[in-house]
Amino acid sequence: MSDTTPEPQSNPAEGAGSAAVDAEQATRDIADVAAVEVITTAAVHLLSAAAVKVGLADDPEQQIDLDEARKLINALAGLITAAAPEVSDMHARSLRDGLRSVQLAFREASTIQDAPGAGPGEKYTGSVI
Repeated sequence: MSDTTPEPQSNPAEGAGSAAVDAEQATRDIADVAAVEVITTAAVHLLSAAAVKVGLADDPEQQIDLDEARKLINALAGLITAAAPEVSDMHARSLRDGLRSVQLAFREASTIQDAPGAGPGEKYTGSVI
């Protein structure tokens, strides 16, 4: 025997109200997050994306994109350099270590080597060699 109960119809106006409530909740949630957490989360996202683009992921042949990696590493280096005085030494040290790792991986993956000090992010960090 089949159930013949009609499906509830969604009201587009309710969906818009729900989206507004979700946005308001997200705004309240972000207001409760410490700046250090926002900064480190952004840095970790940049670091993860850069690692994939330099070939440090599961399928490097399909994922390497050094042009994109250079942009991500430059952004990451700028963020870490600017944020280091604002975050604890523990956070800054870990982020710098990760940055150095992707900078070295970039150098290793490049067929045409940048001059020392001219690689991605090195204007902020100095030469990684």
